[in-house]
Amino acid sequence: MKRTLMMVGMVVSAFASQAAMADAGLDLAKSKNCLACHAVSTKLVGPAYKDVAAKYAGQKDAEAKLVQKVMKGGSGTWGAIPMPANPQVTEAEAHTLVKWVLAQK
Repeated sequence: MKRTLMMVGMVVSAFASQAAMADAGLDLAKSKNCLACHAVSTKLVGPAYKDVAAKYAGQKDAEAKLVQKVMKGGSGTWGAIPMPANPQVTEAEAHTLVKWVLAQK
């Protein structure tokens, strides 16, 4: 019985952690004005987060590459409009954002 309760607790905890990360990622995207150019499932000025997740799925260096893009900006990957640098985003925040983006399906 104890073993079953422990397993149930671990599963519930894992789901709660994922939900908290999802909330933290979305809240951070809102507070850093990412949603001015991006949406989860629709292309705006920049690509939809679901499209970014699909493009980088399975790439080992995806998180590191995208963290740098969030912080320093970039161009050419999604068309002619460049992504500006985001000096207001810390490296830790960029990691949180990127993990959330890559989790979009």
